[in-house]
Amino acid sequence: MSEPAHESEPVRIPDHDLDDLVATVTRLVAESRKQGETLARLTDDQPSQEDGEPADPVRPESPASASAPAEGNANDGPASVFILALGAKAYAEELAALTNWVHNLLLPVYGREITTGRPWCRQWQEHPEAVARLHALWLAWQQLTDVQAGLTGPSTWHRDHLDPALLQLRTPDGPFGACTTSAARPHHRLLAAPEPAGV
Repeated sequence: MSEPAHESEPVRIPDHDLDDLVATVTRLVAESRKQGETLARLTDDQPSQEDGEPADPVRPESPASASAPAEGNANDGPASVFILALGAKAYAEELAALTNWVHNLLLPVYGREITTGRPWCRQWQEHPEAVARLHALWLAWQQLTDVQAGLTGPSTWHRDHLDPALLQLRTPDGPFGACTTSAARPHHRLLAAPEPAGV
């Protein structure tokens, strides 16, 4: 029988297991860094309207949020990661990151031709519905293309998120319905929104 190892002796890991350990540590460090960056973006101070700053017309305050007090302490961070729920500074930073993803990944790979049946607007950032849908698509992409999503993550993203989002965005009666119908003749016009009840 071999003698038990002393507590002061270092643990010996076989060389063939080191690669797995290094890969796991590298993945965990990358995930931690990514979560830290996301947390930093989301916990930026949100300016209040009490400071004299006007409400953002692209993201009007909903009646529920206007009348209900925020749950928890103001230092708890945002109640949502959804772009339309962010304050002005956090919204601008999130929109810049979203724009980078849309212009450098989404459009080059999935943009397809602009036609009357598949309109697109180069000024998509000015369409609140487009911003909301593209942001949700990007959030899902971040989660489902991560290593932890497994091998079916990208397929799930295409089926459950990309295809329905593009179908809604690029339909002739979608948010770009009054905009570009030809890449050679760009055109931009915001569609009128329905009047709120009681106005």
